[in-house]
Amino acid sequence: MSFVPHTEGERSEMLASIGVQRLEDLFSDIPEHVRFPSLNLPAAISQMDAATEMRALSENNVHFDRAVSFLGAGVYNHYCPATVDYVLARGELYSSYTPYQPELSQGMLQAMFEYQTLISRLTGMEVSNASHYDGATSLAEAVLLALGMGSPRRNKIALSPAVHPQYREVVRTYLRGAKAVLVGDRRDEAQAENWSAQVDAETAALVVQWPNFFGQLEDLSALASACRKAGALFIVAVDPIALGLFEPPGRHGADIVVADGQCLGLPPSFGGPSLGIFATRRDLVRRLVGRLVGQTVDDQGRRGYVLTLGAREQHIRRAKATSNICTNAALGALAASVYLATLGKRGFEHIAKLCYHKSHYAAGEIAKLPRVRINPNAPEKSFFKEFVVSLPRAVQEVNEILLSDHAIIGGYDLGNDYPHLENHMLLAVTETASKADVDRLVDGLRAATA
Repeated sequence: MSFVPHTEGERSEMLASIGVQRLEDLFSDIPEHVRFPSLNLPAAISQMDAATEMRALSENNVHFDRAVSFLGAGVYNHYCPATVDYVLARGELYSSYTPYQPELSQGMLQAMFEYQTLISRLTGMEVSNASHYDGATSLAEAVLLALGMGSPRRNKIALSPAVHPQYREVVRTYLRGAKAVLVGDRRDEAQAENWSAQVDAETAALVVQWPNFFGQLEDLSALASACRKAGALFIVAVDPIALGLFEPPGRHGADIVVADGQCLGLPPSFGGPSLGIFATRRDLVRRLVGRLVGQTVDDQGRRGYVLTLGAREQHIRRAKATSNICTNAALGALAASVYLATLGKRGFEHIAKLCYHKSHYAAGEIAKLPRVRINPNAPEKSFFKEFVVSLPRAVQEVNEILLSDHAIIGGYDLGNDYPHLENHMLLAVTETASKADVDRLVDGLRAATA
């Protein structure tokens, strides 16, 4: 039962016990000009009028029904089969939470078990958990797992600059209180060919992205071999769609595979909510963070599903937990399960092929434009879905012209994260872009760079 102070004396006593004199002192860390804002709210209106006004305001948004999007950089416009939204609309699924009581949660537990099975097959790994919040938190949790594996002397994390910049920011935040050394954040070294030299006896893990943030497909086998020789874990962040066309990291020797599952049936939604994929080898299962659903039988021999292999510290003795990730993104994981089951193996492969060929067609046509270069710092043809375009003027100016004159949402400005890549744009081409859309993009870039 909570205690609510009713008298001024009780309130003063509580404030004194936490070291402040006035209630307002609790808000001293908030800048003064926003601390106690005055709300000048308009007069009340009817529900009908409010709905009309909200619809009018929503039309100010630039959405995919009004413009063709070539913006990616971690969040993508992929087609979502109707079955995904239909299943997610089931009340017993979208309202469910933590399935601690298996006798009441068999449906959701089975769905999560199927999700784990699909992700394990997709990544080429032996074990998958029942999801995290997004790709960035999955990667940060993988780094913490690697640091907790070995001796305190093995405290170095080699983090490729070609990993998504926002993923790297989350990893840095997670490691702020840890005795870890983060190596390799020089943003002008975006390729991973020489990363084998970064792995030594003090390295807990090598982290790369595949395809990397620039869409490039790099050789994973040599990096995995270097990690095995040094006794370090090899962590790979992947684009799940690419796994429909290329061999998964598990077959290249990855120890942990993480990914953002937004592309698997979840809408872009201005960046979230998303889904964090986390898969690993069987011998790391006891250190797996988040939920793990197992299949068993009851006392009558009937098949059932339960949460399994979770340490009590995960939920109760929090100070001793290997991770404080406890809840997850179960609805997003369910969406990914329905998406993968709907497409099937051949359908998923077809989506990946469409992304590959359409992006390569776009790159080939854009390369014909004067004063424009494709993938200037990497192999021109070895990429998947995304590629870099070097422009003769500022990316922001080009994007403004594309949107205003051609109804096109342009690419990501790489100069925001990589100063040496000023005037470089990252374009993403998915299966949703038609040939006419790509040709319109080429015409828009021709006009914007003339």
